[in-house]
Amino acid sequence: MQIGNLTLKGNIFLAPMAGVTDLPFRILCKEQGASLVYTEMVSAKAMHYNDAETLKLTETHPDERPIGVQIFGSEPEIMAEAAERLSARDDIALIDINMGCPAPKIVKNGEGSALMRKPDLVRQIVREVVKASLKPVTVKIRKGWDENSVNAVAIAAICEEEGAKAVTVHGRTKMQNYSGKADINIIKEVKEALTIPVIGNGDIKSPEDAKKVLDISGCNAIMVARGAQGNPWIFKNIGDYLEKGVYNNKPDNKFILETILRHYSLMEKTKGEKIAVLEMRKHIAWYLHGFYDSARIRASIFKTQSKEEVINILEKALI
Repeated sequence: MQIGNLTLKGNIFLAPMAGVTDLPFRILCKEQGASLVYTEMVSAKAMHYNDAETLKLTETHPDERPIGVQIFGSEPEIMAEAAERLSARDDIALIDINMGCPAPKIVKNGEGSALMRKPDLVRQIVREVVKASLKPVTVKIRKGWDENSVNAVAIAAICEEEGAKAVTVHGRTKMQNYSGKADINIIKEVKEALTIPVIGNGDIKSPEDAKKVLDISGCNAIMVARGAQGNPWIFKNIGDYLEKGVYNNKPDNKFILETILRHYSLMEKTKGEKIAVLEMRKHIAWYLHGFYDSARIRASIFKTQSKEEVINILEKALI
């Protein structure tokens, strides 16, 4: 697949997710077959002020390349500045503009999905970011603000006109947040209206879901978000299903434990044991979803203070 001058080996992407797609998780997903991974979304304004925590979000590792960095903001000049800085780095393959985040604290600042209501500002932001970036620029949008203002096609067309090399469409409105069902047909409408690649996003939680989105919409690639939480092997499974029509529906407990331990190791190396113990709790809860007695296991893990305690609980539960 081609995005501007970037050639990708596949078309199964990991979506940017705040608090989820950190470096350890991205490496795991890349190892399991993700063709392209993205950082958590990065505040362009915080970068402008050289905020240390924000800059840390942009750190990458050779094992996860190619990687895209997603920036958010509402000021064209500040967005362009962030894109210029990031795109000058050899480790970053593309710059993605967030126009889809529905989080209240983002929207109230006129950022994320709030931009869907301001087509003129969308045009300015994309134009300035494309002008400043040395790498391909992509944009992630939603269906619209609400069902009375569905404008994904119009916004996507503006993005293409201003030089974006691909558009990702999440098939929900801002007002839906993550409730209800994602609309595959809006992805299809955007695909039919554009000449640049279109990436489908929303409700892709299984290989069957991925194939359905690709078949119905005709989009060029799919982007997996919540479906990858506690399930990094979804990328390999989607690839197997699209290629062979079959996949390993349920990894055995030994493999799941090995994956959790690998995740833990990566987290510890990048963030230290104390933070790893805290941040791995949510990931382990996702890994154990659907397991017998998982509520009790999760409760025990949330009380632990060391990696050894966590591993001991997991070994008893999974082996």
